[in-house]
Amino acid sequence: MLALAPRAWHVDDVRTTRRRRETLTGFTLLAPSLVGTVVFLLVPVAVALWLSFQRWDLVSPARWAGLANYAAVLTDAGIRHSFAVTILFTLLVIPTQTVLGLGVAVLLARRLPGSGFFRVVYVVPWICAPLVVGLVWRWMFDPSTGALNAIVGTRVEWLSSHTLALPAVAFVTVWTQVGYVALFFLAGLAGIPPQLSDAARVDGAGPWRVFRSITLPLLRPTTSFVLITGVISSFQVFDTVYAMTEGGPGGATSVVAYEIYSEAFTALRMGRAAAIAVVLLVILVALTLLQRWWFGRRTTYEVSA
Repeated sequence: MLALAPRAWHVDDVRTTRRRRETLTGFTLLAPSLVGTVVFLLVPVAVALWLSFQRWDLVSPARWAGLANYAAVLTDAGIRHSFAVTILFTLLVIPTQTVLGLGVAVLLARRLPGSGFFRVVYVVPWICAPLVVGLVWRWMFDPSTGALNAIVGTRVEWLSSHTLALPAVAFVTVWTQVGYVALFFLAGLAGIPPQLSDAARVDGAGPWRVFRSITLPLLRPTTSFVLITGVISSFQVFDTVYAMTEGGPGGATSVVAYEIYSEAFTALRMGRAAAIAVVLLVILVALTLLQRWWFGRRTTYEVSA
């Protein structure tokens, strides 16, 4: 028995060395992503958090401002208005693009003639640069030379109207995102075992009952992902607003991201802009956790065929 002890210790040493080597290899493979996360995510967040307590105009040295910037976020009417506009924009975009994306996915899942072509067509707007898309649609909405008014046959001030500007920007955003949403729903539909729908039809369930009682519940993981990413994206929209309306008319499309840009590079109040960004980050984290909690209690991730 005593003669076997050195051999046992040798085996343990080999196993420990192998684990350490595998761990080192794993961290080596993860290093590029970890460096990118630290440099492009954690460091900017830390800088923004530090800057939110400063008063800085990009020229003179930064000075400590304490909670003055956060007090301005809570009391400034323009900043509160930008949050209200962003919430309204989100309410216009998220339900519309989710319902349309699901409808498109259901149609594409039927593999009708030309489905492959339309899969590409729906995704093209999403892969285009938002700034370019915004400029193209700004021309489309132009009241004098725009193609949309030529089709309508009358002059409509789409982007100059307080009531139409935000819906117009929301329409372009939905047009851009529908293909993205449809792709995820299409993947979710492909993961639903067809035996479940077949069994329901045998029991006498119609198409709507099958969709409502089987398809929608099993799509909750996909719906959760689509809603979470959609809300984050809508709260951060900037390029489309900048290209189409530049926050106008009269602040009707001045969303939070555009307000941050205006505070930082127009008013040269970097500290206040950073404070708005930090508040926006906190709101997005809270909304994300709330959505995850809501869907986590109602989601089925595995189905036994």
